[in-house]
Amino acid sequence: MKWEVVIGLETHAQLSTASKIFSGASTAFGAEPNTQACAVDLALPGVLPVLNKGAVERAIRFGLAVGAKINRRSIFARKNYFYPDLPKGYQISQYELPIVEGGSMTVLVGDTEKTVRLTRAHLEEDAGKSLHEDHHGATGIDLNRAGTPLLEIVTEPDMRSSAEAVAYAKALHALVRWIDICDGNMQEGSFRCDANVSVRPAGTDKLGTRCEIKNLNSFRFLEKAIEYEVRRQIEVIEDGGKIVQETRLYDPDKDETRSMRSKEDAHDYRYFPDPDLLPLEISEKLLTEVEENLPELPQQKKKRFVENYRLSLTEARLLTSSYNIAGYFEGVAKTSLMDGESLGSADFKLCASWVINDIAAKMNEEENLPPWAFRVSSETVGHIIRRVREGIINAKTGKELLVRFWDEGQRKSAQSGGYIHGGYLQQVDELIRDEGLSQVSDGSAIEKIVDDVIQANAQQVADFRAGKEKAFNSLVGQVMKATKGKANPQQVNDILKRKLAE
Repeated sequence: MKWEVVIGLETHAQLSTASKIFSGASTAFGAEPNTQACAVDLALPGVLPVLNKGAVERAIRFGLAVGAKINRRSIFARKNYFYPDLPKGYQISQYELPIVEGGSMTVLVGDTEKTVRLTRAHLEEDAGKSLHEDHHGATGIDLNRAGTPLLEIVTEPDMRSSAEAVAYAKALHALVRWIDICDGNMQEGSFRCDANVSVRPAGTDKLGTRCEIKNLNSFRFLEKAIEYEVRRQIEVIEDGGKIVQETRLYDPDKDETRSMRSKEDAHDYRYFPDPDLLPLEISEKLLTEVEENLPELPQQKKKRFVENYRLSLTEARLLTSSYNIAGYFEGVAKTSLMDGESLGSADFKLCASWVINDIAAKMNEEENLPPWAFRVSSETVGHIIRRVREGIINAKTGKELLVRFWDEGQRKSAQSGGYIHGGYLQQVDELIRDEGLSQVSDGSAIEKIVDDVIQANAQQVADFRAGKEKAFNSLVGQVMKATKGKANPQQVNDILKRKLAE
């Protein structure tokens, strides 16, 4: 029998507020256990929650970004369950009336676009954390995370493979960082996914029994957990068994999911409106303010990159995969303009190539480099590219300069402990002048070197004239070597072809 996989994701994005959703305690990561848990977080008698306006604004920002309905009136409820790191014995969340309803995201899976519908996004508080490793025979409780603001983003069961689930999760991860509502740090638990997985006979509409895999904090784990769970469910059914609705955990060391507890339904949590919190009423003024401060979204920027910078759709997709990369590219492009050029008249494919390939490669060389920490300013890179486009230096020299400025920025960063954007426009021109890096564009000088190379490489000349194209590249290399890489490559090619044709 052929099986169809059905996947829905629930993603918890920690909102980037400085304080918690219902108290003034700090949300900063890395503090000593229980040093950032105030009386409200500890649920001491007599305390009352006060809603954080910043959390509400970030939820609205997300809803607008995905084309969802923003409910002008939403309700906070008590989700009742017992767990040692939940001091109140309930979690404040939204149930019947969430702040965000509907919406969708279009993601790229390979070369195919896939639309994933969103069911809702609601505000809630996080629980604390149970610490098992450091306490032999006991469990420690750290309540620093208790009350941390979360936006839980729930999809419809629209995904049909682990690849689609990962593509959606990556797109969502990029979006929440793009609109600056979440730092997306998966290692610190700021962005984590629960995957609801089921299988059904291909061609049927009835959903199978689902299992929820909790707290997946990397895209690789998400992919592997889904693939294992799909295999497990198919094997159980084909062996005559039944899938039990339950919550499971993924063990990356064993690459398997294992049962955690039976899956609760909504009635098990005994939801009811929290009597300590009034319904959340969103004014027209607040909605307008959030909408006006929303940045240009990835889809809009991608379209503009194709139209204004005359890039291919693939180039635009790569450059808009990150808010920081997109902004960096625009800085490079504007500085690369030559005198008299405008955004509509210039060719920016060289800028796109340098950012997509060279800058990305340098960033990947450094582990744990924040996505905004470019070692070279976009203006410096744009100025180097401008000198290449003007013919003052060739592309090879330009890229060598890029590496030098990047490494300089890296050294300064190591000395200062911060992130230094190395390189300045004046330094670029001083290096070109003082080190004699200018491109040789004197046709007569290049012609003389070409003559010398042809005379010294009779066999390669004969090979080229016999139809061996690789021999031509070898001759070009000899000319470039003789000029220490400074000759204008186009002139070298043109002169060499003319000479070989004589």
